[in-house]
Amino acid sequence: MLSAYVYRPQGAGPSPVVIYVHGGPEDQYRPGWDPFVQFLVRELGYAVVAPNVRGSSGYGRSFLALDNGVLREDAVRDIGSLLVWIGVQPAFDRQHVAIMGASYGGYMALASLVSYGERLSGGIDAMGISNFVTFLRNTSAYRQDLRREEYGDERDPTMRVFLDRISPLTNASRINKPVLVVQGRNDARVPASESEQLVWRVRAAGGEVWYLVAKDEGHGFRKKANEDTYLQTAAAFLTRLAK
Repeated sequence: MLSAYVYRPQGAGPSPVVIYVHGGPEDQYRPGWDPFVQFLVRELGYAVVAPNVRGSSGYGRSFLALDNGVLREDAVRDIGSLLVWIGVQPAFDRQHVAIMGASYGGYMALASLVSYGERLSGGIDAMGISNFVTFLRNTSAYRQDLRREEYGDERDPTMRVFLDRISPLTNASRINKPVLVVQGRNDARVPASESEQLVWRVRAAGGEVWYLVAKDEGHGFRKKANEDTYLQTAAAFLTRLAK
C-alpha cells in the first residue's frame, strides 16, 4: 500500500494535477506549510498529489529498501499506479497531469516522463539525476560510497549496464512533453552536468525544454531573488501546461 497527501482546490473541478515527488530517495513527504503548494492550489487551481513511493522513509526498513539497486524502476511504477488512480477521480482532469520534483525527485519526474509521457502534460526537474553512471562518477567524493549503496555500484560492469539502461538520459528521445529543468551551477551533490547533458539530449531529439540555471547557487536555490525567479518560472510553466 502506498500513501499520498492530496491538496484540492475549491470548486467542483475537474482540476489539473501536479504530482509532487520528494527527494532523497529516503525522504518522506509530510504535511507542512509550503507557500508554493498553496499558490498552486488557491491561485492556479491545481490539485497537488504528494506520494510516498516505495523507498520512502517512515514505513519501515523493508519499505525503505524496496527501490534499492536493481529495484529502482519499481518506484517509477508507483507513479504509473498513481496515474491510474488519478485517472478515475472525477475531481481531477486526467488530460492535464504534470509531475515535478527536486534532486532524486527530479530523476523521478524525468523517469516518469519517459515511461508515462502519454499520460502526463509535462514536468519540472530541479537538480535531478539524468544518468546514474555519470552522477555516481561526478558527485562529491564523500557521497559516492553512500550513493552506490542506494543506487548500485557503477564500477561493476553488470550494474553499469543496468544503470545506464534505466537512466533518463539514455531514453531522452522518449521525453516528448515540455520539461522545465532547473539547476544551480555550483551544485556539488548533483553536478550541473547532469542537467546540461539532459537539456542537450532532449533538444537534439526535438523536445521542448525550458532551462533555468543560477550561477551563484548549489543544490537548491537559497537566495531570495533566485528562488523568486524559479517560482515565477515554474508557475508560468504550469499555467501553460494547464491550458
